[in-house]
Amino acid sequence: MKDILNQLESRREDARLGGGQRRIDAQHARGKLTARERLELLLDEGSFEEFDMFVRHRSTDFGMENDRPYGDGVVTGWGTINGRMVYVFSQDFTVFGGSLSETHAQKICKIMDMAMRNGAPVIGLNDSGGARIQEGVASLAGYADVFQRNVLASGVVPQISVIMGPCAGGAVYSPAMTDFIFMVKDTSYMFVTGPDVVKTVTNEVVTAEQLGGASTHTKKSSVADGAFENDVEAMTEIRRLVDFLPLNNREKAPTRPFFDDPNRIEGSLDTLIPENPNQPYDMKELILKVADEGDFYEIQKDFAANIITGFIRIEGQSVGVVANQPMVLAGCLDIDSSRKAARFVRFCDAFEIPILTFVDVPGFLPGTGQEYGGVIKHGAKLLFAYGEATVPKVTVITRKAYGGAYDVMSSKHLRGDFNYAWPTAEIAVMGAKGAVEILYRSELGDAEKIAERTHDYETRFANPFVAAEKGFIDEVIQPHSTRRRVARAFASLRGKKLANPWKKHDNIPL
Repeated sequence: MKDILNQLESRREDARLGGGQRRIDAQHARGKLTARERLELLLDEGSFEEFDMFVRHRSTDFGMENDRPYGDGVVTGWGTINGRMVYVFSQDFTVFGGSLSETHAQKICKIMDMAMRNGAPVIGLNDSGGARIQEGVASLAGYADVFQRNVLASGVVPQISVIMGPCAGGAVYSPAMTDFIFMVKDTSYMFVTGPDVVKTVTNEVVTAEQLGGASTHTKKSSVADGAFENDVEAMTEIRRLVDFLPLNNREKAPTRPFFDDPNRIEGSLDTLIPENPNQPYDMKELILKVADEGDFYEIQKDFAANIITGFIRIEGQSVGVVANQPMVLAGCLDIDSSRKAARFVRFCDAFEIPILTFVDVPGFLPGTGQEYGGVIKHGAKLLFAYGEATVPKVTVITRKAYGGAYDVMSSKHLRGDFNYAWPTAEIAVMGAKGAVEILYRSELGDAEKIAERTHDYETRFANPFVAAEKGFIDEVIQPHSTRRRVARAFASLRGKKLANPWKKHDNIPL
């Protein structure tokens, strides 16, 4: 019996070494942790239960039968994050560069199937050179099997991808279908075709970092939702994100202990809006002052900064925040911000996370670049996302809410539950200057008359009371009481039930 136990422990030791000590040292030399070290940081201590430790590939081509390490390049299993169950897979770059084989894919599919059955999130730590060339179409089939599960799991359990090394070719499509993608600066990149292929086909000379590094995907392409300095920070921040999310679409997000009075008054908010209507202010100040303990987990911070998305807690409960940012492009909506916010709103709705919207939007960004780029259809994505959302929706208009952008930003007409406005709110078809130039075109030569008309328009429409008279605004509130009013609104909506008409699925304007 003792010999058998020793044999088991010996095999386990071999499996834990992955591709061997030399390759582990090379991984560390690149500033990267190993697959198992990452899981130790991600999961609660001692909670990891591994699956398929002894799986080996079955390939016999190109001499592969002589090199069959345990685990086949991916560590899979389940564990807990702050006591809540998650399923994980962590690709091991020390084994065939983390490349995906038929058995490697089967291991990932197994834990994804279990996550679906048992209702728990899937976290993938990706560090892979792509499909294993030696296995040919079998590895491609493995990718497709994973893709299919990503599709079926979408909106059922949260899916989080962390890119922690190379991620090329077919390997990028699985993360692309997950809910959140995060990268590690300087050590991770994503692209469909690498720099060598790009040079051959298009004659462009580009580095891997320029083509698909963290900066590219967080600032330009919006493929990634955020980037971290190193593997340790990445694992810490993923733990923090999971705390905001429910385990699946049938459960509520966890309620955490809070030590912040829901009735807290914030006097400084009374002076947040500048006297000059064209002067910007930082909307993040309002978000932080409404959130429990000022804790805000921002999503896609470096992309389309004219809109802010992320998670806060109010009375210990997760809330998704969407807010125009007057500091960037005056808070205008454009193609990028519409896509960013629509994606976030749909995630919140899929997982029953209430949505808080702060509005200061002068309209959609004008210009040929926007129109040629399809701003009509992209703007409609955000409109569609808010319109289909059935979760509790609370909206606060702080300053400008002009034109179609007023409608889009979770207005009462899109089934907003509570729509508040500050006294500084201006709700109108457009700003006073533009409106007067259209309404009184014949008087444009008379500066004094135009000034008088502009002042008259501002007096009549640059306030929230016309909308309040029509019931489009439920209440005009004092800025300092925003946290209390929002907290009470969400508390009253905890039993909300609203269903859309039956359909196989919608046809969002992609």
